[in-house]
Amino acid sequence: MSQVISTTVYTLDELSESARENARSWYREHALNDDWYQNVFDEFTDICSILGVDIKLYRVPLLSGSNRQHHCIWFSGFCHQGSGAVFEGDYAYQPQAVCRIREHFPEDADLHRIADSLQTIQLHNSGELRATIRHHGQHIHESCMAIAVERHSPSGQDITTDSEAAISETIRELARWLYDWLESEYSWQTSPAIVDEDIIDNEYTFTGSGQRFG
Repeated sequence: MSQVISTTVYTLDELSESARENARSWYREHALNDDWYQNVFDEFTDICSILGVDIKLYRVPLLSGSNRQHHCIWFSGFCHQGSGAVFEGDYAYQPQAVCRIREHFPEDADLHRIADSLQTIQLHNSGELRATIRHHGQHIHESCMAIAVERHSPSGQDITTDSEAAISETIRELARWLYDWLESEYSWQTSPAIVDEDIIDNEYTFTGSGQRFG
């Protein structure tokens, strides 16, 4: 025989503090947008373009039979050893990178240092260095990028001493910079204030212990 069971539900501001934390935990695990990082990826792609890195694209098949293109950027994180970010692309010298980075990101000293480093290395090689950047292996962090550097010199000049290693390390530093940004963005989007705002805006309701209901 069917029965009608009545359950009292509460909005976030009606819960005790411990119940609110349970509600926040639910939101972080189940309701946070899967593409919360997309704005970071998009802006990072623009930053790379300024620095001279052309991020590759890959195709993802859709159920409709068409394809969607995504940039070759991946990350893992944030609470275990070996977390990091990687990207794939092709790098070539951009003479205006140092000025343009400071114009668009005047307060970011780490990004300035990356641009300065690339320019210094290139100036020692007449701006002729190019690099291919590819992810290899199953793990996701900056050490899992294979970086091949060549000098495209019309006169056949070799790469100056240590330039290949310096370019590689600077590109890996860029990947670490991206990971730090992603971690900061995730921390902000999962902070109590932002989570509470989204829960209230979406009118989610909960049991008295903070379990999602309704």
